[in-house]
Amino acid sequence: MDRLLNTFRIRSSLVRECLAECLGVYIMILFGCGSVAQVTTSENSNGHYLSINLGFALGTTFGVYVSRGVSGAHLNPAVSLSLCFLGRHPWTRLPFYVLFQILGAFMAAATVALQYYDAIQFYSGGHLTVSGPKATAGIFSTYPADYLSLWGGIMDQVVGTAALMVCILALGDTRNSPAPAGLQPVLVGAVVLVIGVSMGSNSGYALNPARDIGPRLFTYIAGWGDEVFRAGRSWWWVPLVATCAGALVGTLIYELLIEVHHPEKGLISEPNELTRWSL
Repeated sequence: MDRLLNTFRIRSSLVRECLAECLGVYIMILFGCGSVAQVTTSENSNGHYLSINLGFALGTTFGVYVSRGVSGAHLNPAVSLSLCFLGRHPWTRLPFYVLFQILGAFMAAATVALQYYDAIQFYSGGHLTVSGPKATAGIFSTYPADYLSLWGGIMDQVVGTAALMVCILALGDTRNSPAPAGLQPVLVGAVVLVIGVSMGSNSGYALNPARDIGPRLFTYIAGWGDEVFRAGRSWWWVPLVATCAGALVGTLIYELLIEVHHPEKGLISEPNELTRWSL
C-alpha cells in the first residue's frame, strides 16, 4: 500500500500547499454551510443560529488542523493578502492560494447541495430562490439584512475582518502571549465563534472572500441564477473587497499598536508563529 501511495506523492511544495488550502477550506465550508442547510431546511427544528456559529467555528478549527502543517492554514484570501503585505508570504504564491481557496469553497458548497438536495427541494417547493420566505441561496453565501445600507455593510465587513485579523495575529505572536502549542486552531475557531455571535446579524459575517464567492459561483450555475449577484443591491462584491480591506486594517492596527513596540523588535516582516498557521 505504501508503495502504491508513493506513486501519488507530489514533489512540488506549491502544489502540496495549494491542495492543503483547498482541503482546509473545504472542511471549513462543509461544516459551516452544512449547519446553515440543516437549520434552514428544518425551519429551526434541528438547530438555531448558535448551531450555525458553532458549525463555522468548529469547521474553521478542523480546517486549520487539516492544513496548517503543510500550507500554514490561511484558508482565507484576505489573510493571505495581509501576510504578503507583512512579508511573511511570497506574493508569487498569492494567486495560487486564492484560486485553491475558492475551489475548496466551491466544492464544499456542491457537496452540501448534494447532501441536502432532497431537503432543499422539499423546503423550497422545488423553487430555488434568493429572497423571500423560502429562499435557500443564503445557505451557501451571505446576503445583507433588508435594513442594511451599502456603507453599513462595508463597515460591518471591515470591522469584523479587522477584528479577526487582530486576534489571529495576537495568537501567533511569540513575543506577546501566544496560544499554547496545538491549541491555536481551537482558539482561532473561538474567534470565529465570538464574531458570529456578536457581529453576524447584519450580513452573515463572511470575513472571507473565498467563503462567499466560491459558494456564490456554485449557486449561480446550480439553478439559482444571476439573482445571486443582483440581490441585496448587488451585494456580492462587498464580501470580496471589504473583507480584504478589513484584514489590512486589522493587520495595521496590530502592528502599530502592539507588535512594533516589542523589545528588540526588528523589521515588521520578522517571522512569528503566524508564518506556520493562520486562518
